[in-house]
Amino acid sequence: MDFNTPNKKLSTPVKGAKIVANMTADELVREYGGCAFGAGRLAEAVDIYYEMLASEKTTKFFGLAGAMTPAGMRNIVADLIRDGHIDVLVTTGANMVHDTVEALGLHHYKGTDCANDIQLRHECIDRIYDVYLPDQHFTDLEEFLQGVYSGLPQEKLSIRQVLTEIGKNLSDDSSILKTAAEMGVPVYCPALQDSVIGLQAWLYKEGNPLHVDAFADMHEFMEICFEAESAGALLLGGGVPKNYILQSMLVTPKAFDYAIQLTMDRPETGGLSGATLDEAQSWGKVGENAKSVTVYADATITLPLMVAAVRTRLSKR
Repeated sequence: MDFNTPNKKLSTPVKGAKIVANMTADELVREYGGCAFGAGRLAEAVDIYYEMLASEKTTKFFGLAGAMTPAGMRNIVADLIRDGHIDVLVTTGANMVHDTVEALGLHHYKGTDCANDIQLRHECIDRIYDVYLPDQHFTDLEEFLQGVYSGLPQEKLSIRQVLTEIGKNLSDDSSILKTAAEMGVPVYCPALQDSVIGLQAWLYKEGNPLHVDAFADMHEFMEICFEAESAGALLLGGGVPKNYILQSMLVTPKAFDYAIQLTMDRPETGGLSGATLDEAQSWGKVGENAKSVTVYADATITLPLMVAAVRTRLSKR
Protein backbone atom coordinates (compact mmCIF):
# COMPACT_ATOMS: atom_id res chain seq x y z
CA MET A 1 0.00 0.00 0.00
CA ASP A 2 1.31 3.43 -0.96
CA PHE A 3 0.74 5.63 2.08
CA ASN A 4 1.57 8.70 0.01
CA THR A 5 -1.49 8.19 -2.21
CA PRO A 6 -4.66 9.77 -0.79
CA ASN A 7 -7.41 7.26 0.04
CA LYS A 8 -10.87 8.50 -0.92
CA LYS A 9 -12.30 6.61 2.04
CA LEU A 10 -10.33 8.94 4.31
CA SER A 11 -11.45 12.19 2.70
CA THR A 12 -13.99 13.42 5.27
CA PRO A 13 -12.74 13.80 8.83
CA VAL A 14 -15.16 13.76 11.74
CA LYS A 15 -15.77 17.29 12.93
CA GLY A 16 -16.70 17.76 16.58
CA ALA A 17 -19.98 19.57 17.18
CA LYS A 18 -19.76 23.04 18.67
CA ILE A 19 -22.72 24.09 20.78
CA VAL A 20 -23.28 27.76 21.56
CA ALA A 21 -26.02 29.79 23.20
CA ASN A 22 -29.17 30.66 21.28
CA MET A 23 -28.61 28.17 18.46
CA THR A 24 -31.49 27.49 16.09
CA ALA A 25 -32.57 23.92 15.44
CA ASP A 26 -31.03 24.19 11.98
CA GLU A 27 -27.73 25.41 13.37
CA LEU A 28 -27.69 22.48 15.80
CA VAL A 29 -28.41 19.98 13.04
CA ARG A 30 -25.68 21.46 10.87
CA GLU A 31 -23.26 20.81 13.73
CA TYR A 32 -24.50 17.23 13.78
CA GLY A 33 -23.44 17.03 10.15
CA GLY A 34 -19.78 16.78 11.10
CA CYS A 35 -20.45 13.93 13.53
CA ALA A 36 -20.95 10.20 13.11
CA PHE A 37 -23.52 7.67 14.38
CA GLY A 38 -27.08 8.93 14.91
CA ALA A 39 -26.13 12.60 14.82
CA GLY A 40 -24.66 12.28 11.35
CA ARG A 41 -27.64 10.30 10.12
CA LEU A 42 -30.08 12.89 11.43
CA ALA A 43 -28.17 15.66 9.67
CA GLU A 44 -28.27 13.65 6.45
CA ALA A 45 -32.01 13.09 6.90
CA VAL A 46 -32.57 16.84 7.24
CA ASP A 47 -30.59 17.50 4.05
CA ILE A 48 -32.66 14.93 2.13
CA TYR A 49 -35.94 16.14 3.64
CA TYR A 50 -35.15 19.73 2.71
CA GLU A 51 -34.39 18.77 -0.88
CA MET A 52 -37.57 16.69 -1.03
CA LEU A 53 -39.79 19.53 0.24
CA ALA A 54 -38.07 22.18 -1.85
CA SER A 55 -38.70 20.20 -5.04
CA GLU A 56 -41.93 21.34 -6.69
CA LYS A 57 -42.08 18.22 -8.86
CA THR A 58 -41.94 15.75 -5.95
CA THR A 59 -45.10 14.15 -4.55
CA LYS A 60 -44.59 13.86 -0.81
CA PHE A 61 -45.79 10.72 0.99
CA PHE A 62 -45.90 10.52 4.79
CA GLY A 63 -46.15 7.22 6.69
CA LEU A 64 -47.46 7.53 10.24
CA ALA A 65 -47.11 4.42 12.42
CA GLY A 66 -46.60 3.95 16.13
CA ALA A 67 -48.33 5.90 18.89
CA MET A 68 -47.38 9.31 17.50
CA THR A 69 -50.64 11.18 18.15
CA PRO A 70 -51.04 10.23 21.83
CA ALA A 71 -47.37 11.15 22.33
CA GLY A 72 -48.00 14.73 21.14
CA MET A 73 -47.00 14.72 17.45
CA ARG A 74 -50.40 15.48 15.90
CA ASN A 75 -49.93 19.27 15.71
CA ILE A 76 -46.71 18.80 13.74
CA VAL A 77 -48.39 16.48 11.24
CA ALA A 78 -51.42 18.75 10.88
CA ASP A 79 -49.18 21.76 10.22
CA LEU A 80 -47.18 19.82 7.63
CA ILE A 81 -50.44 19.07 5.82
CA ARG A 82 -51.58 22.69 6.09
CA ASP A 83 -48.32 23.98 4.66
CA GLY A 84 -48.31 21.63 1.68
CA HIS A 85 -45.50 19.43 2.99
CA ILE A 86 -47.63 16.27 2.88
CA ASP A 87 -49.47 15.34 -0.32
CA VAL A 88 -50.46 11.83 0.75
CA LEU A 89 -50.82 10.53 4.32
CA VAL A 90 -50.88 6.82 5.11
CA THR A 91 -51.51 6.00 8.75
CA THR A 92 -52.62 3.42 11.26
CA GLY A 93 -56.19 3.51 12.51
CA ALA A 94 -54.99 4.00 16.07
CA ASN A 95 -53.30 7.30 15.24
CA MET A 96 -56.55 8.61 13.79
CA VAL A 97 -58.47 7.31 16.82
CA HIS A 98 -56.29 9.35 19.16
CA ASP A 99 -56.36 12.34 16.81
CA THR A 100 -60.17 12.25 16.98
CA VAL A 101 -60.13 11.82 20.76
CA GLU A 102 -58.02 14.97 21.12
CA ALA A 103 -60.18 16.82 18.59
CA LEU A 104 -63.19 16.14 20.80
CA GLY A 105 -61.42 17.88 23.69
CA LEU A 106 -60.63 14.59 25.41
CA HIS A 107 -57.03 14.80 26.50
CA HIS A 108 -54.25 12.28 26.92
CA TYR A 109 -52.30 12.60 30.16
CA LYS A 110 -48.65 12.21 31.07
CA GLY A 111 -48.23 9.15 33.26
CA THR A 112 -45.42 6.70 33.88
CA ASP A 113 -44.29 3.39 32.41
CA CYS A 114 -43.53 2.21 35.95
CA ALA A 115 -47.18 1.67 36.71
CA ASN A 116 -49.34 -0.95 38.40
CA ASP A 117 -51.45 -1.84 35.37
CA ILE A 118 -53.91 -3.92 37.39
CA GLN A 119 -54.58 -0.86 39.55
CA LEU A 120 -54.93 1.29 36.42
CA ARG A 121 -57.49 -1.19 35.11
CA HIS A 122 -59.49 -0.90 38.32
CA GLU A 123 -59.35 2.89 37.97
CA CYS A 124 -60.54 2.66 34.33
CA ILE A 125 -57.33 4.20 33.00
CA ASP A 126 -55.68 2.89 29.82
CA ARG A 127 -51.91 3.13 29.37
CA ILE A 128 -49.80 3.70 26.25
CA TYR A 129 -46.25 3.44 27.64
CA ASP A 130 -46.14 6.64 29.77
CA VAL A 131 -49.39 8.13 28.49
CA TYR A 132 -52.73 7.67 30.29
CA LEU A 133 -56.27 8.13 29.04
CA PRO A 134 -59.58 7.36 30.73
CA ASP A 135 -61.90 4.61 29.47
CA GLN A 136 -64.66 7.24 29.37
CA HIS A 137 -62.96 8.84 26.37
CA PHE A 138 -63.89 5.84 24.26
CA THR A 139 -67.52 6.07 25.33
CA ASP A 140 -67.57 9.68 24.14
CA LEU A 141 -65.72 8.68 20.96
CA GLU A 142 -68.29 5.95 20.29
CA GLU A 143 -71.14 8.46 20.52
CA PHE A 144 -69.38 10.79 18.10
CA LEU A 145 -68.51 8.07 15.58
CA GLN A 146 -71.96 6.55 15.62
CA GLY A 147 -73.33 10.00 14.79
CA VAL A 148 -70.88 10.39 11.90
CA TYR A 149 -71.69 6.94 10.51
CA SER A 150 -75.42 7.61 10.63
CA GLY A 151 -74.89 10.66 8.42
CA LEU A 152 -72.73 8.98 5.78
CA PRO A 153 -74.01 8.71 2.20
CA GLN A 154 -75.66 5.40 1.43
CA GLU A 155 -73.53 4.65 -1.63
CA LYS A 156 -70.41 2.53 -1.44
CA LEU A 157 -67.49 4.44 0.14
CA SER A 158 -63.76 3.97 0.35
CA ILE A 159 -61.89 4.05 3.65
CA ARG A 160 -60.36 7.36 2.59
CA GLN A 161 -63.84 8.82 2.07
CA VAL A 162 -64.93 7.64 5.52
CA LEU A 163 -61.94 9.34 7.14
CA THR A 164 -62.63 12.51 5.16
CA GLU A 165 -66.18 12.55 6.51
CA ILE A 166 -64.92 12.11 10.07
CA GLY A 167 -62.55 15.05 9.51
CA LYS A 168 -65.40 17.23 8.23
CA ASN A 169 -67.22 16.67 11.54
CA LEU A 170 -64.32 17.88 13.68
CA SER A 171 -63.72 21.50 14.73
CA ASP A 172 -60.23 21.30 16.23
CA ASP A 173 -57.70 23.05 13.95
CA SER A 174 -54.93 20.86 15.36
CA SER A 175 -56.67 17.73 14.11
CA ILE A 176 -54.90 15.76 11.40
CA LEU A 177 -58.19 14.53 9.94
CA LYS A 178 -59.84 17.96 9.98
CA THR A 179 -56.83 19.63 8.38
CA ALA A 180 -56.54 16.92 5.72
CA ALA A 181 -60.23 17.26 4.87
CA GLU A 182 -59.93 21.04 4.56
CA MET A 183 -56.76 20.87 2.46
CA GLY A 184 -57.95 18.06 0.20
CA VAL A 185 -55.10 15.78 1.30
CA PRO A 186 -56.09 12.10 1.16
CA VAL A 187 -55.65 10.02 4.32
CA TYR A 188 -55.30 6.31 3.64
CA CYS A 189 -55.63 3.71 6.38
CA PRO A 190 -55.38 0.22 4.87
CA ALA A 191 -55.93 -1.48 8.26
CA LEU A 192 -58.72 0.72 9.61
CA GLN A 193 -60.46 -2.35 11.00
CA ASP A 194 -57.53 -2.67 13.41
CA SER A 195 -58.68 0.31 15.47
CA VAL A 196 -61.60 1.67 17.47
CA ILE A 197 -62.77 3.59 14.38
CA GLY A 198 -63.05 0.28 12.54
CA LEU A 199 -64.58 -1.47 15.53
CA GLN A 200 -67.27 1.19 15.82
CA ALA A 201 -67.94 0.98 12.07
CA TRP A 202 -68.52 -2.76 12.45
CA LEU A 203 -70.85 -2.20 15.41
CA TYR A 204 -72.82 0.36 13.42
CA LYS A 205 -73.00 -1.95 10.41
CA GLU A 206 -74.49 -4.73 12.54
CA GLY A 207 -77.79 -2.86 12.61
CA ASN A 208 -77.52 -0.25 9.86
CA PRO A 209 -76.52 -0.02 6.20
CA LEU A 210 -72.84 0.88 5.77
CA HIS A 211 -71.04 0.07 2.55
CA VAL A 212 -67.25 0.42 2.69
CA ASP A 213 -65.03 -1.10 0.02
CA ALA A 214 -61.61 -1.86 1.53
CA PHE A 215 -60.04 -2.04 -1.96
CA ALA A 216 -61.55 1.14 -3.37
CA ASP A 217 -58.60 3.28 -2.28
CA MET A 218 -56.13 1.27 -4.33
CA HIS A 219 -57.09 2.77 -7.69
CA GLU A 220 -56.97 6.33 -6.36
CA PHE A 221 -53.67 5.70 -4.60
CA MET A 222 -52.04 4.11 -7.63
CA GLU A 223 -53.15 6.99 -9.84
CA ILE A 224 -51.28 9.37 -7.55
CA CYS A 225 -48.19 7.17 -7.84
CA PHE A 226 -48.40 6.90 -11.63
CA GLU A 227 -48.86 10.66 -12.01
CA ALA A 228 -46.01 11.59 -9.68
CA GLU A 229 -43.10 13.08 -11.64
CA SER A 230 -40.92 12.37 -8.62
CA ALA A 231 -41.77 10.69 -5.30
CA GLY A 232 -40.45 11.10 -1.78
CA ALA A 233 -41.40 9.37 1.46
CA LEU A 234 -40.91 10.21 5.11
CA LEU A 235 -41.70 7.11 7.16
CA LEU A 236 -42.31 7.24 10.91
CA GLY A 237 -42.02 3.68 12.11
CA GLY A 238 -42.97 0.85 9.81
CA GLY A 239 -45.85 -1.59 9.66
CA VAL A 240 -48.75 -1.20 7.27
CA PRO A 241 -48.19 2.50 6.42
CA LYS A 242 -44.59 1.89 5.36
CA ASN A 243 -45.43 -1.14 3.24
CA TYR A 244 -48.53 0.46 1.69
CA ILE A 245 -46.45 3.43 0.54
CA LEU A 246 -43.43 1.49 -0.72
CA GLN A 247 -45.35 -1.33 -2.41
CA SER A 248 -47.16 1.18 -4.62
CA MET A 249 -44.08 1.48 -6.82
CA LEU A 250 -44.20 -2.24 -7.63
CA VAL A 251 -47.00 -1.59 -10.12
CA THR A 252 -45.46 1.53 -11.64
CA PRO A 253 -42.33 1.91 -13.75
CA LYS A 254 -40.98 4.27 -11.09
CA ALA A 255 -39.34 4.17 -7.66
CA PHE A 256 -38.99 6.56 -4.76
CA ASP A 257 -36.36 9.24 -5.35
CA TYR A 258 -36.23 10.24 -1.68
CA ALA A 259 -36.80 8.04 1.35
CA ILE A 260 -36.29 8.75 5.04
CA GLN A 261 -37.12 6.30 7.82
CA LEU A 262 -37.29 7.19 11.51
CA THR A 263 -37.44 3.97 13.47
CA MET A 264 -36.13 2.04 16.45
CA ASP A 265 -36.78 -1.36 14.87
CA ARG A 266 -33.89 -3.54 13.79
CA PRO A 267 -33.53 -5.43 10.47
CA GLU A 268 -32.31 -8.76 11.87
CA THR A 269 -35.80 -10.23 12.38
CA GLY A 270 -36.67 -9.80 8.71
CA GLY A 271 -39.77 -7.77 9.56
CA LEU A 272 -40.72 -4.83 7.40
CA SER A 273 -40.68 -2.31 10.23
CA GLY A 274 -36.95 -2.80 10.66
CA ALA A 275 -36.11 -3.48 7.03
CA THR A 276 -33.51 -1.10 5.64
CA LEU A 277 -34.22 1.21 2.73
CA ASP A 278 -31.32 -0.49 0.95
CA GLU A 279 -33.34 -3.71 1.13
CA ALA A 280 -36.23 -1.86 -0.51
CA GLN A 281 -33.95 -1.18 -3.47
CA SER A 282 -33.78 -4.91 -4.17
CA TRP A 283 -37.54 -4.81 -4.73
CA GLY A 284 -37.41 -1.73 -6.91
CA LYS A 285 -39.38 0.29 -4.35
CA VAL A 286 -36.57 2.77 -3.71
CA GLY A 287 -34.58 3.90 -6.75
CA GLU A 288 -30.98 2.91 -7.44
CA ASN A 289 -29.89 6.54 -7.26
CA ALA A 290 -32.33 7.57 -4.53
CA LYS A 291 -31.28 9.73 -1.64
CA SER A 292 -32.19 7.76 1.45
CA VAL A 293 -31.29 7.32 5.10
CA THR A 294 -32.57 5.50 8.17
CA VAL A 295 -32.28 7.22 11.54
CA TYR A 296 -32.39 4.78 14.45
CA ALA A 297 -33.93 6.88 17.19
CA ASP A 298 -37.25 7.76 18.82
CA ALA A 299 -39.32 9.59 16.20
CA THR A 300 -40.82 11.85 18.89
CA ILE A 301 -37.31 13.29 19.18
CA THR A 302 -36.13 13.23 15.57
CA LEU A 303 -39.31 14.40 13.79
CA PRO A 304 -39.61 17.75 15.63
CA LEU A 305 -35.90 18.43 15.13
CA MET A 306 -36.10 17.65 11.42
CA VAL A 307 -39.20 19.74 10.86
CA ALA A 308 -37.81 22.70 12.81
CA ALA A 309 -34.51 22.64 10.92
CA VAL A 310 -36.11 22.28 7.50
CA ARG A 311 -38.66 25.02 8.19
CA THR A 312 -35.77 27.38 8.91
CA ARG A 313 -34.04 26.44 5.65
CA LEU A 314 -37.23 26.81 3.62
CA SER A 315 -37.87 30.25 5.13
CA LYS A 316 -34.49 31.44 3.79
CA ARG A 317 -35.03 30.33 0.19
